[in-house]
Order: sequence, then C-alpha cells, then structure tokens
Amino acid sequence: MKTPCIIANLAKIKENARYILAACEKSGVTLAAVTKVVCAHEPIVEALIEAGVLMLADARAQNLARLPRTLPRLSLRPSDPMMADETIENSEYSLQSEVKTISALGLAARGLEKQHGVILLIDLGDLREGLYHRDREGIMDLARAVSREPWLKMEGVGTNLTCFGGILPDDHNLGALIEIAQTLRRELNLPIPIVSGGNSSSLHLLFEGRLPAGINHLRVGEGLLLGRDTAHGRPFPFLHQDAFTLAASLVEVQDKPSKPEGTSGPNAFGEYVEFPDLGPMRRGILAIGRQDTDAEGLHPKDERVKILGASSDHLIVDLSRAPEYQVGDALAFTPDYGALLKAYTSPYVYREREEDEWTRFWWWRWAATPFSEKEERPPLQSS
Repeated sequence: MKTPCIIANLAKIKENARYILAACEKSGVTLAAVTKVVCAHEPIVEALIEAGVLMLADARAQNLARLPRTLPRLSLRPSDPMMADETIENSEYSLQSEVKTISALGLAARGLEKQHGVILLIDLGDLREGLYHRDREGIMDLARAVSREPWLKMEGVGTNLTCFGGILPDDHNLGALIEIAQTLRRELNLPIPIVSGGNSSSLHLLFEGRLPAGINHLRVGEGLLLGRDTAHGRPFPFLHQDAFTLAASLVEVQDKPSKPEGTSGPNAFGEYVEFPDLGPMRRGILAIGRQDTDAEGLHPKDERVKILGASSDHLIVDLSRAPEYQVGDALAFTPDYGALLKAYTSPYVYREREEDEWTRFWWWRWAATPFSEKEERPPLQSS
C-alpha cells in the first residue's frame, strides 16, 4: 500500500448513514448526504447510496459532476452567476440568495432545457450566506424572481448555522425559518415543499426528538462521515468516529535534541514557535505535510507517538516512547474534519478503502509491525 494514503472504512460509513437515515425517517426528514469533505469520492458515494441515501449534496461543480445522476443533486454554495451553466448542468437543486444569480440560472436552465429547483437561503443570525431573516421584503422579492423564471421552480427555504458565527440551531431560529416558509405559502401561493433546517449541527435535535415540526430536510456531512455532534464539539457515542485513517511512512528516524539551536525567527509559515528543552529525543519525519493535511487535526492511533509539528512536506513526531519504529514503517492517524478535507483534496495523498474484516486485520497488523519484521502481503483468499 502506497503512502501517504487516506483509508475509508465503507462498512462504518454505511452504519453511520443507516442510523441517521432511520432517525430522519422517524421524524419525516429527508437527508441530503454532503460529499464535499471527500471530494465526492466514488466508493464513498456508492456506500452512501447502498445505505439508502436518496439525495446527494456538494459545494463544488467539479464534485457535483462526479455524482451519479440517478439521484437528485443539491448544490450547496450560492452560485457565481458566471458559473450558472455548471450549476444547472451538475445539479437538480441549489441554494441561492441573489436576484442576479437567479436571472443567470433562469437563462442557463432555458438554454439547457433543464428544470431546476431553487431553495432560498435564509441567514438566521450566523452571518454567513443567505438573505437576512428580518429582510422579509427582500425574501419575498427573491421568491417572486424565482417564480418568474419558467425553467426554475421555487422548491423551498433553507439555512446554515454554526459554520461561521457559531450560532446553534434552536426552536427560536428554526422557528423563524418555518414561519418564513408559511408566509411564502400564504402570500405567494407557493407550495414550499422543502424546509431545510441546516447541517450536522442540527443532528442532536433530530436524535433527541426536538427538531421543530415543519423542518423536513437536513444537509449532513461531518456527522455522517465522522460521527460528530458539531453543535457541541463531541462525538455521538452511537456513531463511528474512526471511519477514516490517514497513514504515512517514516522517511527519517534520528536521535536529536528537543530544542532547536541558534537565534530564533519566523518559520516557513511566518509563525514564531518555541519548544521546551526536554532533553534528547527520538524524532521521526513522515512523508506528509501541511500541503496534504492539517497536523493539528491528526490523532495518532499509537498513543505513544506525539506530533511535534509540520512544514509543507514533513510531519515531525516524537518517537521517544515508541523507539522500535524505523524508516519505512507506516504510522496511522485518525483525522478530524479539517485534516480529512485536506487529505482528500491533496493530489499527493492516495485514496484507499477497507474492503472487509480480513483486509482490516491485515492492514493494522502490518501498520503496527516494525519495518524489519514485515512480510510481503499474502494474496487474498477466494471464497
């Protein structure tokens, strides 16, 4: 197995998806599985579909183009009017907040002769994207603009919370979204079938049975793939947090001091760093760096290993408590959302998947074995 590589456990991803889907079904909620953190990687998308996902979502046209057309695709980021053709071509629904963009989408949809559903983005106070919820006239005007476009259909309203301002979803702000949907239905005679109540930060409300009645759609990525409650920064105990593993190989193992020598200045990233003097240290360098992942978001599977920092191409670790590791050995890490996002985006990180229990057993036995004792991988046994 070539490294560095990101390894997806498809069985755990499916289990997470099925659990969330069951909770959604119980509450009458449609789940849009967000694939942007894995760049719409085909094996993961297939696993989500096998688990029963009925809608896929992504923020980038390139990723949306890779998603199968057999399911509806939702474009998450408000479109650049200059990219209207790509939005219409690669998605069936999109989240929008600007009249100029609606006009561009209407023109593109007519040219491609493709009907497209628009969900109005409402900013409920997080202050990222969307029409500010108190600007009711602006919301009405945008809904009217959508309705005037013959190839566009006003499908619903939605919001995004926690991602910028850290504002948590609750009865008050989600209640405002529901009230806006009701106003559009009443005053403009629009059906508004979709009321999209946010992202993974709304999952705790779903699981606790506290999602306000009237919210019938969620867009979930991190909670689905990493099993985390993003509203409170903690894991959901009934979901898997270790569906992904990042592995990298040691290219240097040396005994050196723990404190740099000489006059200190900024490092390659303009940061001023200080290191305590801990005496002699067994230091390892892995062939992966900031260009490939986020060092602060990696958690070594071997708890004896400590991450010291990273440059663009190197990850430096303390191996003092694990001196048996040698050059060529692979170390394994559990990535958080930011580390996973960079790993899948980097063209220098290979993508792998765990096929079955036997493969997983072999990989972890190999990863935990010093290089000098490794054997060539035996062929898989046919069943």
